[in-house]
Amino acid sequence: MNRRGGWVWPLVVVLLVAVPIFEVWLLIQVGQQIGALATIGILVAEALLGAWLMKREGSRAWKALNEALRTGAMPSNQLADAALVLVGGVLLMLPGFVTDVVGFFFLLPFTRPLARRLLGVLAARQVSQLNLPAMVVRSDHGDVITGETVEGTGPERNRPSHGAHIIPGQIDRAQD
Repeated sequence: MNRRGGWVWPLVVVLLVAVPIFEVWLLIQVGQQIGALATIGILVAEALLGAWLMKREGSRAWKALNEALRTGAMPSNQLADAALVLVGGVLLMLPGFVTDVVGFFFLLPFTRPLARRLLGVLAARQVSQLNLPAMVVRSDHGDVITGETVEGTGPERNRPSHGAHIIPGQIDRAQD
């Protein structure tokens, strides 16, 4: 595959085909062992438990997100938790045992931090493979200057933070 993480979409397509097939096979196997009614009962109980957990954990994630926003903190963990709760709840409501295991992994408060870290590692690996060009900042005088980037063209751009001075310059793409 190409170096830009081109394996992700083919993997998603394979999973979209393979997971339902495996789920149906597993449901048949369990149904043959414990009976169809017991299998259906387990699936209904898991779906109800998943809906209850999604409501409870979703409420907690929403409160944590609002608190982070209220205090001005970066809500990265709270956003990830909210997404994991949503995906976990949906997976629990789908019929199947494998999706239920993954759904519980995303939903339960003691396994969600592990899921968040795992997905963070996977996302970081994908971003690192993008080969984004480095940026070099040059001032009009050719000096390297430590500072901050100020976006916009309005009056807020002309007000540097912490008594700093604005030094006009440009950002050039670094040559590889």
